[in-house]
Amino acid sequence: MFNNIKISQTTNEIILNVSVIADINEILQELQIKLPKLKDFYQTSTIPIRVTGRLFAETEAEKLRTMINREIKVRINFDDVSELLGLHAIKQTFEIDTEISETKFIQSSLRCGRREEYSGSLVICGDVNAGAEIIAGGNIMVLGALRGLAHAGANGNTKAIISANCIDVTQIRIANLVTEVSKKTDKCPICKIEDNKIIVS
Repeated sequence: MFNNIKISQTTNEIILNVSVIADINEILQELQIKLPKLKDFYQTSTIPIRVTGRLFAETEAEKLRTMINREIKVRINFDDVSELLGLHAIKQTFEIDTEISETKFIQSSLRCGRREEYSGSLVICGDVNAGAEIIAGGNIMVLGALRGLAHAGANGNTKAIISANCIDVTQIRIANLVTEVSKKTDKCPICKIEDNKIIVS
């Protein structure tokens, strides 16, 4: 039941690898159960904790940090977008018109565990199922349902958009911004950045 957080250890840190499709409430619930064992470990250690895998909005990261620090006084680091994707330029956002860009077409649905990454725009001729990942430097268009992780403008482009026949995910990511999606959205929604935040319309 509780498989959203995998805990491992290196010489210099404890790693919490969080499932990219996990809901924040599920993560907090699982973390609460796993904290006692972590607390026992920190009776004799002071190495920092690094949270990787899922990207967190600021409010989500603060909830995790507060929960851990309530039991363990330790430094907690969250991987940023550039570290997760290997796209170092994302630390500085920029704007490039995405009306015309090189586009890669995927002529099938993406199953759980499949990952597609492209420097231009991506068009998925099918569904993106839960557990699948699509990452594009430009726009993302899904002709079916978007249920997996989608990150447009992954090199920092704030003009990138995400569009799908319907969106049924907990998060949308464009450039270095992350927003939570509270409910399923039909009727071909478009996600874009306005006033430094992602809107779904």
